[in-house]
Amino acid sequence: MNKPFGTTSKHVRIDVEYMVDFFKRLVEIPSPAGYTDQAVHFCGGELERLGVPFELTRRGAIRATLKGRTRGPARAIVAHLDTLGAMVKRLKENGRLELVPIGTWSSRFAEGARCTIFTDQRSFRGTILPLKASGHTFNEEVDTQPVAWDNVELRVDAVAYKAEDLRRHGFNVGDYVAVDPNPEISTSGYINSRYLDDKAGVAVMFAAIKAMVDAKLKPTVDTYMLFTIAEEIGVGASSVLHGNIAEMVTIDNGTVAPGQASRESGVTISMADSAGPFDYHLTRRLIQLCETHDIQYQRDAFRYYRSDSASALEAGNDIRTALICFGVDSSHGYERTHLNALRSLAELSCLYLQSDILFGRDAQELGPLTGFPTQDTEDAEADGTIADTATDPSGGA
Repeated sequence: MNKPFGTTSKHVRIDVEYMVDFFKRLVEIPSPAGYTDQAVHFCGGELERLGVPFELTRRGAIRATLKGRTRGPARAIVAHLDTLGAMVKRLKENGRLELVPIGTWSSRFAEGARCTIFTDQRSFRGTILPLKASGHTFNEEVDTQPVAWDNVELRVDAVAYKAEDLRRHGFNVGDYVAVDPNPEISTSGYINSRYLDDKAGVAVMFAAIKAMVDAKLKPTVDTYMLFTIAEEIGVGASSVLHGNIAEMVTIDNGTVAPGQASRESGVTISMADSAGPFDYHLTRRLIQLCETHDIQYQRDAFRYYRSDSASALEAGNDIRTALICFGVDSSHGYERTHLNALRSLAELSCLYLQSDILFGRDAQELGPLTGFPTQDTEDAEADGTIADTATDPSGGA
C-alpha cells in the first residue's frame, strides 16, 4: 500500500524580508544578456555565505548543489540572471546613439527611460528618447511617430553634437546599454519594477535555498539550483545541465493579461508555451503539491513565450520539464507582481525539493518498459491504475 502523497513534504518558513532585500540588491545590478558577470559574482557570493557549494560554466551560468538524502534521479530548479537591454548600433551624426534591442521587447517601453552605457573604458548615463521628442518643435507629430527601435535614439549625458564627439568620449558600436529598473515596493505588497523577469524568480530560488538551509532539511534527491545567463536571447539552460538530471522546474514570469489565467497572487502553473506542452507527470505533481498543502494556484498556457525549459530540450536533454510562474502584469515592460506570488513560489519550491521522486526508472537514461508511467484515461482512473503508478516513489521499477 502506498503512503498518501505529500506526507514527506512539510512547509518551511520563507524569510520574506530576506527575499525582498535580495531582489532589491540584485535588480540594481545591470545584467542585460551578454553583460552578466557582475550579477554572477553577486549570486556566487551569496551562495558562499549560505554555505552552498556551486560551480560555474565557462561563461558564468551557476550550478549550485543541494545534496539530497539519496543521489538520484537528480532534479534541478532554474531561473535566469540575464535581462533585456540594448546595444549601440551606430554613432549618429547628431551626437546621439542608435540602438538595437537585446532580447525581445518593444521600444515603447524604452521611450523616456534613463539608462547606463558601458563603454570599453567607463560608463555614462543617458536617456532613450523618440526621434521627435519635443512637442514645442514637432507639435502633434510627437503623438503619431511609429513605435520602433529605428525611431528612438540615446541622448548621452556628455558634450556630444556629432559622431566625432562620441568617438572622442570612447563610445563604440557594441557598447552595452542597461535601462534603470526603478523598483518600487508598496505597503500593499505590490512590486513594480523592470526585470521582475526573472530577477524576482532568482530571489524566489534564494529564499527557498535559505529556507532549506535554515531548517536543516535535505532534498529527497540531489538537486541542482541553476542560474542561467542567456535566457532572453534563447540560449538559457542549454549548457548547464548534465545527464544525471531527470526533472527540471523553471521559475519565471506568467503573463497577466486579457485571455490569460495568470494572476499576481498564488502560483501560476504553465501547462504549455510556444515550445509545446510541459511534462504531463511533473506538471501534475506540482499541482498535487499545491492542492495537498493549500497553496493557491491557477493553470495557464502561453502562446508567445518560451523559457529555460525550451532551451534545455532543444539542446538534446531528455528531461521532464515544468514551468511555475509568478504572475506579472506588463511583461517585458514596466512590470508588476505581488509578494504573495513570490512567497507562494518559494513555498512550492521547498515542498517540491522534499517530495518523493516521480519515477525511479528516470535514473536511467534508457530503460525497459517496466516502470514506465501511463497517463489518465477514464477507464484507468476508474480502477485506480493511474493513482498507484503516479504516486509510487519507485515508479514501479
